[in-house]
Amino acid sequence: MLNPQHLATFSAIVSTGSISKAATRMGCGKSVVSRQLAKLEEELGTRLIQRTTRKLTLTEAGEVVLLEAQQIERSLANVDQIAGQFQQEVRGRLRIGCPRPLGQRYLVPLLTEFTLRYPLVEITLVVEDRLTDLIAEQIDVAIRVAHLEDSTLVARKLVDNPRVLVAAPSYLARAGTPVCPADLAQHNCLLYISGTTVRDEWSFHEGASMTTVRAYGSIRMNDGMALAASVCSGAGITVLDRWLVKAELASGALVELLPGYRLNPGPSIYAVYPARKWMPLKTTTFVAFLQDRLFK
Repeated sequence: MLNPQHLATFSAIVSTGSISKAATRMGCGKSVVSRQLAKLEEELGTRLIQRTTRKLTLTEAGEVVLLEAQQIERSLANVDQIAGQFQQEVRGRLRIGCPRPLGQRYLVPLLTEFTLRYPLVEITLVVEDRLTDLIAEQIDVAIRVAHLEDSTLVARKLVDNPRVLVAAPSYLARAGTPVCPADLAQHNCLLYISGTTVRDEWSFHEGASMTTVRAYGSIRMNDGMALAASVCSGAGITVLDRWLVKAELASGALVELLPGYRLNPGPSIYAVYPARKWMPLKTTTFVAFLQDRLFK
């Protein structure tokens, strides 16, 4: 009979794109992965992957076998998850994806707390500013500051995302403090860009009324942490997610402006994970931990 582990290894090689990456995912040596692939091809009596120095290509037989291998890999994962549920023990490898600012400022300290609470969990943190493919990259749970569009994922809202208008005391001493949204026309506004889109329309709510101003300035950036560093240096005024500058507001490095007005909030922060019949206890426990501890 075929060894199911060899089939799962074959699936891992294909999904990661190389034997070395599959070995890293599986936590074993490249030679182990190569031997398991060779053994599977020997058992089947046919080559599954054409190897070159640059890439791996599936043979016709490999394409057919891959469909079954992926099903077996999912079944093995489900069995492992079922066993974990019955054991009621939080354990195993947990692969987490997170955008860079949120990961650096908030998640890393929480991971220390989580692993102290659950010492049988082994965590891998993948810090990416792009939207990762959770299935292809074997991410158990990702934190996203974005609207969820992928229907194959489950989303759990962690927190809302209010925004704040801020400036450094040094800038305000030099340029003065605005007292209403219209005053921003006289100030250097630091702007966020996404591709070719400039986020230069800032809307302010006061009771039932709303005022939208067109912000102008000498600096534009596509990174929130870079904007935060720029505003802290006294370059001008900007709008940022409150969580991103929470520490600077508390220390006095930044000052909140126009506190009587409310800005449009940013996208809420979610924990997302693949929709599965059996959800690992490690994943559900980590999501509940985030709901309880993030930004607290």
